[in-house]
Formats: sequence, C-alpha cells, structure tokens
Amino acid sequence: MIFSRTRPSRATPLTALLAGSAALLALAGCGQGGGGGTPVPAGSPTPAPGPVRVVASTDVYGAVARAVGGQHAEVTSVIHTPDADPHEYESTPGDAVAVSKATVLIANGGGYDDFAGKLVQASGATPTVVDVTKLSGLDTGAGEFNEHVWYSLPTVATLADALAGDFAAADPADAAAFRANAGAFKAQLAGLAAKVNAIKAAHAGTRVAVTEPVPLYLVRAAGLTDATPEAFSHAVEDGNDPPAAVLQQTLAQFAGPDRVRVLLSNAQTESPSTTQVEQAATAGGVPVVKVTETLPAGTMDYVTWMGGQIDQLAAALDRR
Repeated sequence: MIFSRTRPSRATPLTALLAGSAALLALAGCGQGGGGGTPVPAGSPTPAPGPVRVVASTDVYGAVARAVGGQHAEVTSVIHTPDADPHEYESTPGDAVAVSKATVLIANGGGYDDFAGKLVQASGATPTVVDVTKLSGLDTGAGEFNEHVWYSLPTVATLADALAGDFAAADPADAAAFRANAGAFKAQLAGLAAKVNAIKAAHAGTRVAVTEPVPLYLVRAAGLTDATPEAFSHAVEDGNDPPAAVLQQTLAQFAGPDRVRVLLSNAQTESPSTTQVEQAATAGGVPVVKVTETLPAGTMDYVTWMGGQIDQLAAALDRR
C-alpha cells in the first residue's frame, strides 16, 4: 500500500516530548550505562536474566538492534509494515504494553516519530531512550533538517556502538557478544560505504533528482548533486502540492541534453505531482530508483535492504 501524508512540524525533538512528563524526569539525572541512550534511573532493580527487551520505532532500527543484540535481544518494531507512516502513526495499546516492558527504546527523533515519546509517557516506563538524531551529531540547526538519518551510514555505525553499550549495561554477562556483533555489523556497513565510494569515484558531481529528501544523506555521500527544486521536494514531504511553476521546473529536469541521470523516488508516498515526475523521468529515459523509509515486506536486514538500494543506484548511474 502507498500512503500519502500531511506531516507535522519536524522541529519538535524527542527529548522535548520526554521532558514534558513528570514521570520521566528521572531520566535526566540518572547514572549508569555506557551507550548512546538516556541511562536508567539509579537504584533500578537489576534486570532479570533473559534477553534485553528492545522497542524500536521502525523496523529499520529494529533491524540494527537485532544485528547488535543477536540471540540476547528481544526486539519489537512498532512500525513493521511498509504501509504505515511514522509521521502520522497512531499507537495502539499493544505498543504501550511493549514499551512498558522495554529496557531500551530506539527512536529516530528530529520530529520524525514523535509517537515514540508519547508511548513512553503513556506507559509510565523508564527505558533507556536512544534518540538517533541526537546521537548522529548531524547539524539540526542548519536550515530545514533532514530527519531521515538512517540513510547516513556513519550514523548507523555510531548507533551500533551505542546499542552495544546500552545492551551491555542491561546484560553485562553478554557484553562481549554485543561488542562482537556490533563489530561484525560495522564491517558490513564498511562494505556498503565502499560501494558508495565507488559511485563517488565514477560519478562525482552527477545530477540526480528526488521526490523527497529521504535519501539525500546517501546521495551526498556518493558525491552526487541533488538538482531537485527544494520547493518541490519539501512540498511533497509535507503532503502538499507544489506550486505549478515549481512543478514545471521540476519536470524540465528530465528533458534535454542536460537532464538529470537518475530519479530517486520514495516508493511509500504517491501524489499527482510525484506521478507526473516519474512519468516525465520515464519519458526522458531517466532511470527511476525506488527508495523506502521502512523495510520492504519480507526483509528484516538493514544491510541487505540498504545494499540493494545502493546497487540499484549504481546500476542506474552506469546506464548510458
């Protein structure tokens, strides 16, 4: 299923939502943990033996948690189907139950999945909260922030290390396994980065277009130039129709000798404007690479999913 959306402001950080609940004030000043999340309060009971219970806002982060946690983590992804929109997701009682039992909660932050903070508030739980946007170190103050930070491979590598630390704090007996799993996962990420660098070596400066800013961290890491009018991609991201003049300017990118080489289109959103853009790309002989915000049905592995998108981009750019 393809969804369309009207998005809330992306300026509300997850930490602000958490700070609004008196039940969560203990998160700010508590003391243990060596990872990237907010530590559990001092004096919390020692976790019972068994897997670390993890809740991820989307299955992308659930996949990273599984890679790091292995058999020692029990991971629940709140959003685990391609037809659910994180920006507009309405949580269920079952989600609140999962969060109430979680040791670690992973959220994108940056205004992308505000439902995660609301779930923590509703559950009254005090899990270690990992805000990936905050963890990333990316500049959230530079213009309109691109919150799709899981397309930044360095951010995902940093997340793996943070989770290894947070999982070890909850389950010290399996700390070595968490560190080893994170190392193996980061080695796979390095393989993806090598593919991205190969694209950069062959196609640096090549102009591409996007329907939304979703893949732009990957696009820039590959040395490619986003030629999309910002007014178009941001309008689509916000669920709005771009002005007619902006749409025509965008459509013109797919015609003539200076046309863009590839269109990266968000497969999970569709509007009359994005349909027109895809049709213009096809008519102009410009390959369309579909990207997604969550894992496709039947996929549970981050590296397989992201690697497939990188391979498709490379193949599209290599077309003559």
